[in-house]
Amino acid sequence: MSDSLVERLRAQVGGPRDGALLRFSLGNALLGEGTYAEAAQCFRDALGFDASYSAAWKLLGKSLLAVDDEAGAAAAWTSGIEAATRRGDVQAAKEMTVFLNRLSRPR
Repeated sequence: MSDSLVERLRAQVGGPRDGALLRFSLGNALLGEGTYAEAAQCFRDALGFDASYSAAWKLLGKSLLAVDDEAGAAAAWTSGIEAATRRGDVQAAKEMTVFLNRLSRPR
């Protein structure tokens, strides 16, 4: 009986423990598996529970960038920087600022 982490997390969606952390964890597991579009939706779901969840904004941007949605990634990181700043999460704001700056550099 070796259920994958994704399967175990999916089994909890809609249950009493459903929330931002569960959706974030599921998105993170999917991101690790390379299932970027589904991961992005999980991060959006996490943000539906808690719009100030800066880690979800950060990984939403990464998952969108992985599916070549640069505009979506930039928008996610911009919103994430605002949320992190309001929350006092200085490190997350700095990280997303770096990602956003890298995205805007000419290639």
